[in-house]
Amino acid sequence: MKQFFKSLTATLTAACIFVFSAVVYGQGYLPDNIDVLSASQGFGNGFFSVDNGNVVKASSFTNPDCGYKATLMAFDVIPVKPVTLNVAKRRYVNVSGEVFGIKLYTKGIIVVKIDSLNTATGGQSPAQIAGIRCGDCITHADGTALNGADDFVAAVENSGGNELALKIERGGEELDIRLKPYLSDGGKYRAGIWVRDSSAGIGTLTFCDNESGIFAGLGHGVCDVDTGKLMPISDGEAVRATVNGFYKSTAGDPGELCGTFSQQVIGSLKMNSATGIYGIMKEDPEAKLMPVALESEVQEGAAQIIATVDDKGPQYYDVQITKIYPASGNEERNMIVKITDKELLEKTGGILQGMSGSPIIQNSMLIGAVTHVFVNDPSQGYGIFAQRMVETADTLSMDAAA
Repeated sequence: MKQFFKSLTATLTAACIFVFSAVVYGQGYLPDNIDVLSASQGFGNGFFSVDNGNVVKASSFTNPDCGYKATLMAFDVIPVKPVTLNVAKRRYVNVSGEVFGIKLYTKGIIVVKIDSLNTATGGQSPAQIAGIRCGDCITHADGTALNGADDFVAAVENSGGNELALKIERGGEELDIRLKPYLSDGGKYRAGIWVRDSSAGIGTLTFCDNESGIFAGLGHGVCDVDTGKLMPISDGEAVRATVNGFYKSTAGDPGELCGTFSQQVIGSLKMNSATGIYGIMKEDPEAKLMPVALESEVQEGAAQIIATVDDKGPQYYDVQITKIYPASGNEERNMIVKITDKELLEKTGGILQGMSGSPIIQNSMLIGAVTHVFVNDPSQGYGIFAQRMVETADTLSMDAAA
């Protein structure tokens, strides 16, 4: 009997710890606002659910019709916290999985390196003296917009050593900086910086919205290879691309798709954001109309990705959603995706660079896109919720309408 009570006590203690952990997780990691298709549908996510019998209309100035107050429950019996249910409309997009070429031109020029010059008075760094930093975006010189690196080089060389009034964007702020070029030992005026005005690469097209004509790809932004910062976009092109092969992924060394661009432009690039690259489609991609899952509908478990790794075009491969971060503040890391398809693992070693944007399908819905590969385990990577990509595309659509 004594052994029985000891076992019972241990079991009850473990159960209490489990329940307490679930409540703490629900309070800290589940969102306060949950999108649903109807208030009566509510929300269910494994251990957690919404008390559908206690949903109260919660009108507000900005959203008079769609907000409902409810209580998030653990195991259907333990109140966790109050939440707001937002009634959303089911969206449909054309899901792709094709690779495409990205030709991106920056707004202004990006400073990628600060250097020193050999001058008559010794080593000098005009850019450092002026307070210019790596990652700065120089948009104007003496009131003239810079359309590329050549414009900046010409402005510096023609300065005669006089100060240039630069407009610089840094961390969302616009700064006025004065730069005094120095005469280098090569006989030309220089600023002592290395700059970049464009980027090119291969990615995967996630979806296209037929109603707006807007497409989305990558699931993460295009960042400068030297500074790691998001590249501000002026314009650019999406072009057809062909996969010629790939370097296989291994632990510690992620592989990548190898391809060539064609001259066939399929769209114009309009936005480079943390959730992906967006633009206006000129030609319809190979795509299938699918519903977009709400974040609250994404579940851990079996799923598929649509990826292009050879000349066969977009193919379905089995994956497992092993972790979901529903309240994640990181826009492109909302879930962990593990490749389980034996054919893909044997062929590529897992996720390749260039597969970013590959659509993730679950329960016949688009739930997200692959974004990053785990360097030490390329069979796994991060994914972004499709709902967040659609919401970003909507902002581009509204800007175009305005």
